[in-house]
Amino acid sequence: MLNFAIEGMGSLCSKQNALSDSEAEGIAQAAHIERQIIQETKAEKHIHKLLLLGAGESGKSTIFKQIKFLFQTGFDDAELRSYISVIHANVYQTIKMLHDGANELAMHEINSLKYVVSLENKVIGEKLSEIGGRLDYPRLTKELAQDIQNLWKDDAIQATYSRGNVLQVPVCAEYFMENLQRLSDPNYVPTKDDILHARVRTSGIVEIQFSPVGETKRSGEVYRLYDVGGQRNERRKWIHLFEGVTAVIFCASISDYDQTLFEDESKNRMMEIKELFDWVLKQKCFEKTSFMLFLNKFDIFERKVPKVPLNVCGWFKDYQPMASGKQEVEHAYEFVKKKFEELYFQTTSPDRVDRVFKVYRTTALDQKLVKKTFKLVDETLRRRHLIEAGLL
Repeated sequence: MLNFAIEGMGSLCSKQNALSDSEAEGIAQAAHIERQIIQETKAEKHIHKLLLLGAGESGKSTIFKQIKFLFQTGFDDAELRSYISVIHANVYQTIKMLHDGANELAMHEINSLKYVVSLENKVIGEKLSEIGGRLDYPRLTKELAQDIQNLWKDDAIQATYSRGNVLQVPVCAEYFMENLQRLSDPNYVPTKDDILHARVRTSGIVEIQFSPVGETKRSGEVYRLYDVGGQRNERRKWIHLFEGVTAVIFCASISDYDQTLFEDESKNRMMEIKELFDWVLKQKCFEKTSFMLFLNKFDIFERKVPKVPLNVCGWFKDYQPMASGKQEVEHAYEFVKKKFEELYFQTTSPDRVDRVFKVYRTTALDQKLVKKTFKLVDETLRRRHLIEAGLL
C-alpha cells in the first residue's frame, strides 16, 4: 500500500515537472520580452526628438537629406536610382514652367517682345510643354536634353528665368539645366549633389535617427529627427508629434521675402513664415521646448539683397539700407534676424527660462555648414540636458 502511494506520488510529481517545464519556458519568454521592453524604454529615454518645421520651400527636406549623408550611411544604390525619375521630372516641370511663363509674360508685359521665344525654338517649346504637362514623364534622352538646352539658352527663356520669383521657378532650375548631358546619359546614377538639389514635396512624415558625433561615442546624444510637409494642407499632420519634443528646428527661407506662396499666389511667403512661426511658438505643448531657428538659403539671400529691396515685404517695410556690397547684406541679415527674435520674445514671457532659443545662419546645400550647425545644436541641447539633470 505504501509502495503504491509512493509510486502514485512519483507519477504525480513527474506530471508536475512536465507542466513546470512548459510553464517555465513561457515564463522565461515573458521575462525576456519584458527585459527587452525595459531596455528599449531606457534607450528611448536617451533619444531626443527633434521636430523639423517650416513653410513649404523652406529647405527642410534638403537639410533632412544632408543629415542622412553626414551622420548616416547616405543613400544606397537603389535609393540613388529611385531619384532618377524625380530629377527628370524636375527638369521637365521647370522647362514647362519657363516656356509657359514666357508666353504669359509676352501677352501681358509692357516690354513683351523680350519674352517671345524665337521661331526655331517655338516648336521645341510647345513639345516640351506638352511633355511637362503629362502625369508620367519619359526618361530624359540625349535628344530631349539637347532640345531642353536649346530652349533654356533662348533669350526669351532667360528673360523669363530672371522673373523666377513671380513664376515660382524652383531653385534647382539652373543646376539641372547646366547638367543636362550628364542627366541624360543612359547609365546615369544621381550624385549626392543631384539628390540635394532634387525637389520632392514632402507629404506626410519621414524620420531619421542620428548622432552628430557618432553613436559609438559616449559624449554624443542620439536624435530622432522628424520632417513633415510644409504646405498648409500638410500641417494638420504635425499635431500628434508635438508631445515630448526636445527641440523644434524651425526652418525659414530668408530669401523668400519677395515671393508668393506656391498654393496661394496672393500671399507673400515671408508673411506666411512669420505667421507660422508665431503660431508654433504659441502652442502650449512647446512651452518648455527649445527652439533652433535656421535662417536658411542665405546664399540666395546674399545674391538677392543688392538687387531686390528688403522692404518689398510688408514685415520689413521699415527697413532702411545703410551700405552696399557685403556690408549691406550683413545689415539686411541682422535686420531679418532681429525681426524673428522680436517675434520670439513677444511670445515668450520674460521670466521664461526653461526653453532655449538659438538662431543659426544656414545654407542647406552647404554640407560643411550644415554639419557645423548640427554640432552646435548638439552642444546646446547637451548642455541644456545637463542643466536639467542638475549636473551643471
